Amino acid sequence: MVSKKLKVTNSEGFHMRPATNFANAMAKYSSDIKIKFNNMEVNAKSVMNLIAACIKFGADIEIVCDGADEEAALQEAAGMIESGFGEE
Repeated sequence: MVSKKLKVTNSEGFHMRPATNFANAMAKYSSDIKIKFNNMEVNAKSVMNLIAACIKFGADIEIVCDGADEEAALQEAAGMIESGFGEE
């Protein structure tokens, strides 16, 4: 199991477009991928769970990956969040 703590930097947080892009990117990994936020653990492969978590700009989150491809999953997940999902 690997994890990384991050801050959400895009101005709208996990709204529909980034949540969809993020969930689709994580779906290709066999590892379990969770986001810990506000004492919740959210399935990062579920668009609806990501949106329902109300993860906004500036939120402190932790990505937790567990499985055969956990390192690659964590690297891609962190890269997407650190880049602000390509938003300004």
